[in-house]
Amino acid sequence: MSRPVRPDHAVSEDFRVAFHHCDPLGVVWHGRYFEFFEVTRAALMASVGLDVAAVRALCYRMYITDVRCRYMVPLTLGDTARVTAWFSETGPLIKVNYDVHHVERDAWSARATTVLATTDADGNLLTSTPDAILAHLSDL
Repeated sequence: MSRPVRPDHAVSEDFRVAFHHCDPLGVVWHGRYFEFFEVTRAALMASVGLDVAAVRALCYRMYITDVRCRYMVPLTLGDTARVTAWFSETGPLIKVNYDVHHVERDAWSARATTVLATTDADGNLLTSTPDAILAHLSDL
C-alpha cells in the first residue's frame, strides 16, 4: 500500500487496542477514535510549542467547533492503530487532519478532521486565529 505524503510537521502516535476500547461486538467503539485524535492532536500542538499550558499562558483557549470522521476498516482487540495528525489550515480557524492506519492489516481504518476556534481567556469567540498562536505555526 502506498503511503500518502505528509507534511514534515506531522506527528504519529501508536495505540494498542485494549478491551475497554471495544464494543460488545469486539470492534473499537466509534467514539474511542476521538480519544485517539485528542492524544495525537495534543502531541501535534506540543510539537509547535502550543500545549495546553502554553495556550493558557498566552491568555487564550481553544475548542473543537467541527469534527468529520469517515470509518473504513475496523480495529479490533489487540490491533495497533497508528494515528497521524497534521495542520492543514491555520486561519481563520485551525484545521487538523488525521489518518488512522490499521498497522496489522496495512489499511486505513479512518480519516478525520477537527476544526479549532480560539477564545480569549473570558470565553469570547475570536473571529480568527490570534497572531500569538499563528507565530507558532508560521514555519509550517
